[in-house]
Amino acid sequence: MNVHTPEIDRKPSREEAAEALALLRRFADTAQDGEIDALDPAIAALRDGVVYPELSRDYPHGFSVDEAYRDTLPDLQNGPASLIKGEDRAIQHVGISNFRLPIRYRSRDNGDLTLETSVTGTVSLDAGKKGINMSRIMRSFYAHAEKTFSFEVIEAALDDYKTDLGSFDARIQMRLSFPMMMQSLRSGLSGYQYYDIALELVETAGVRRKILHLDYVYSSTCPCSLELSEHARRERGQLATPHSQRSVARVSVELTEDGCLWFEDLIDLCRKAVATETQVMVKREDEQAFAELNAANPIFVEDAARLFAGQLQADPRIGDYRVLASHQESLHSHDAVSVLTEGTTFANESLDPKLFASLFHVG
Repeated sequence: MNVHTPEIDRKPSREEAAEALALLRRFADTAQDGEIDALDPAIAALRDGVVYPELSRDYPHGFSVDEAYRDTLPDLQNGPASLIKGEDRAIQHVGISNFRLPIRYRSRDNGDLTLETSVTGTVSLDAGKKGINMSRIMRSFYAHAEKTFSFEVIEAALDDYKTDLGSFDARIQMRLSFPMMMQSLRSGLSGYQYYDIALELVETAGVRRKILHLDYVYSSTCPCSLELSEHARRERGQLATPHSQRSVARVSVELTEDGCLWFEDLIDLCRKAVATETQVMVKREDEQAFAELNAANPIFVEDAARLFAGQLQADPRIGDYRVLASHQESLHSHDAVSVLTEGTTFANESLDPKLFASLFHVG
């Protein structure tokens, strides 16, 4: 058995002693008589010179923590500035992402709904501070989790953890899948359409913004392809079909104080802008109706962005907004995309390199 050990002509360090004794203990569990004495002499020296305490290997079920014991526990994350690694700089946002819990939401049409929600909570961290206690964000949020959530409740949770963590800026984002019953076009069937929604409360330099995000999934028929297909039919009697594709618009709106904008209200605005929302339950007459609806509403990606903007611009409950549209082409091996913003809230010269890839919806 070859073991790397410190030189025996000097006193071993605490770390070296611990490492060597750990090896010794593992070996001793299966060693035969006389084998330990045959070990490297340096290990024997460590064994003879260090008193290693006997530690319990059983979980202490009866142990309880009191305040005196809690005060002895180390807390490196909230330690002094001397523990900071790297540049001693302020961090704009630090916290936790994707902790999940069931939350009750108010809906316009169906009362309260309890939905699984993914929460991101972050605060600012000043220079000179090592870090934050991450669990305080969760504890602050859980203190409000039994309430039916609205932006007022989110504001109360944000106030709590800003106070607990001594921060100036903060953000809460809550992501959920919102169900809404959707009627088929002609057959009378109905089924649940699910919408990816996020509520976001952002406070920066004392200014709070309430933001609502919605992913709206629709079909887009290419106007050029439609006209070329009709040309082939008319001029040559040739059957041709225009190309359509599943498309996604991520609509983000800053809410004003001018009335309540329900989830269903924002979905309705999107449907008014682009009527060709993907369908849930269909029979043959519905599929035919959807083909007719697409033919009546052919759109390029530029058209989609402007149509959504027209509805958002006209609603007094909406301030700044952004429309990200992605037509995930069936003709090309690439996608057609557009970005349209109003106001400073969403203005950004640089985009996340994977922003448009995040618009893919697979179910």
